[in-house]
Amino acid sequence: MSDIQILPLTATPSILDALGDILVETVAHGGSVSFMHPLAPDAATAFWTGSLAAAARGERIVLGAFDGGRLVGTVTLLLDCPPNQPHRAEIAKMMTRVADRGRGIASALMRAAERLAVERARTLLVLDTASDGGAAGLYEGLGFTFAGEIPDYALKPHGGLTGTMLYWKRLGAGMRA
Repeated sequence: MSDIQILPLTATPSILDALGDILVETVAHGGSVSFMHPLAPDAATAFWTGSLAAAARGERIVLGAFDGGRLVGTVTLLLDCPPNQPHRAEIAKMMTRVADRGRGIASALMRAAERLAVERARTLLVLDTASDGGAAGLYEGLGFTFAGEIPDYALKPHGGLTGTMLYWKRLGAGMRA
């Protein structure tokens, strides 16, 4: 894990290709990240093109975890919240390549996202994860608090409904003992 580097991503052809590959792989392996299987590579690239354009406008930060020159994971910190929620950010699209899971990459990505949120004066992070096969254990291990579950929230990539589990975490000055 020591040679993993976490960096903000920008829209270059190689980054778009790598992000598209991770998204297609995640969906193929049942990851509930808003897409259905099979996910066409051009649809994945189109999603990331829009996401990185939003990052260029300062609406979000897309982070990548690199092992050498290879992109092995990503997470997005959504910053563009309504005017009455300037203190909040949301975690989205947490994905790690299947072959690289269990190496601490997701935890490193989350810690980096939290640091960036604090740097931007965000004191509350929220996220959701699928009830079936989601990353609840990861988020709870990182100090997120379970807020509740919504049944039948979304379709699983291969069909059938799954609920979503909602989590929150106070950061920086917003943290309470």
